[in-house]
Amino acid sequence: MATSAVSRGMALRFYRYCWLHYRRNWKGTIVISVANPLLFLIAIGAGLGTLVGSDVAALGGVSYLAFFAPGMLAAASMQNGMIESAFPVSYHRMPGRAYPVAVATPLEPVDVLNGHALFMAVKVAIGAAAFCAVMFAFGVATSPLAALTLPAAALTGFAFAMPVTAWAVTLPDVRPVQTLFKWVVMPLYLFSGTFFATTQLPEAAQHLVALTPLWHGVELCRTLTLGTATWAGSLTHTGYLSAMALAGYLLARRNFRRHLHP
Repeated sequence: MATSAVSRGMALRFYRYCWLHYRRNWKGTIVISVANPLLFLIAIGAGLGTLVGSDVAALGGVSYLAFFAPGMLAAASMQNGMIESAFPVSYHRMPGRAYPVAVATPLEPVDVLNGHALFMAVKVAIGAAAFCAVMFAFGVATSPLAALTLPAAALTGFAFAMPVTAWAVTLPDVRPVQTLFKWVVMPLYLFSGTFFATTQLPEAAQHLVALTPLWHGVELCRTLTLGTATWAGSLTHTGYLSAMALAGYLLARRNFRRHLHP
C-alpha cells in the first residue's frame, strides 16, 4: 500500500512537469488541438453543411450539422490523442530529454508513463470540452444523453493515445511520426463515418470500417448526441475503446521499461 502511494506521488511529479513544460509552449499547440477542429466544425458543419438537406436518408432525418458535429468531435479527439502522444513521447525519450533525465532520479519508467498518460488524458478531455461547448452552443445536442458525449470523446482520444505512446517510445527519433498522420489519421478521418454515413459504402467496406476504432468513437458520440444510443451499442463501443486503451497502456508499460534505462 505504501509502495503504491509512493508510485502515485512519483507519477504526479512527472505530471506536474508536463504542465510546466506545456505552460511554456501552449501557444504552439492550442491552434492544432482546439482552434482547428472548431473552425472545421463551423466551416463544414454550419457552412457547407447547409447545402445538404436533412431529408437525406443516410442522415436519419437530422441536419448535416447535427450529423457531422459529433463525428468531428470523435475525430478531433483521436487527432488530439495522437498529437499529445506521438511527437512528445518520441521527443522526450531522446538522450538528454525529459524521459532519460527523469529515470535517472528516483522515478521509475512506469512512473514517467503514468504521469505523462494522466497529462494526455486531461489534455484530450480539455480539447473535447471546448468542442462540446461550441457544439452545444450551436444547439446540436438536444438529448439528455448528450452530457455523456464528453467522456465518450475523451475515451476515444485516450484509446488512440496509449497505443501510439507504446509505439513512440521505441523510436530513435521523431521522423517516423509524420507517417502516422499521413497513413493512419487521414484515412480514418475520411472513412470512419465522420463526414458521411458509412452505410453509403459497399457492404464489404462497411464491415471493414466497423473494425476501426474511430468508427466506434464516432458512433458512440453520435448516438449519444442524437439520443439514438442503445445499451448494447454503447457498451460495445465503450468496451472496444476501453480494451484498446488498456492494451496500449500495458504495451507501453513494457516498452517504457525496456527502452528507458537509468
